[in-house]
Amino acid sequence: MPLSLTKIAFGAKSYDDIREWFANRPRMAVNTRYRPTRWEECVGGSLFWIHEHNIVARSPIIGFTEQDNGRWFIDLEPKLIAVLPRPKRAHQGWRYLKGEPPRDLEEGEELGDILPGKLANRLLRLGLI
Repeated sequence: MPLSLTKIAFGAKSYDDIREWFANRPRMAVNTRYRPTRWEECVGGSLFWIHEHNIVARSPIIGFTEQDNGRWFIDLEPKLIAVLPRPKRAHQGWRYLKGEPPRDLEEGEELGDILPGKLANRLLRLGLI
């Protein structure tokens, strides 16, 4: 099973902002300082987007490209796939996704009202969700 990564959707004020990043783009790449050490295992996995302390979507990873300045691009398929939201703490850069990835939302299934990440984490620790 391929590895997946998580990344904050920095600058997105809403889920629609993330969706606009992917609209009508033939290529999508995320700029990063370091390539994952297990990068070969990530090809075929996904980059999961975190917004407001929740994983909300994913984009399939198709490769990694080195830039002239020594930084890297995480090359993504130019599509955004909504997933069942899962609480996730904020972090800098990317991280490997631990555990089972959230499932994709079915056709016609809506994100609906998402619990704020901090509240969802508290309820999860209490065993209420």
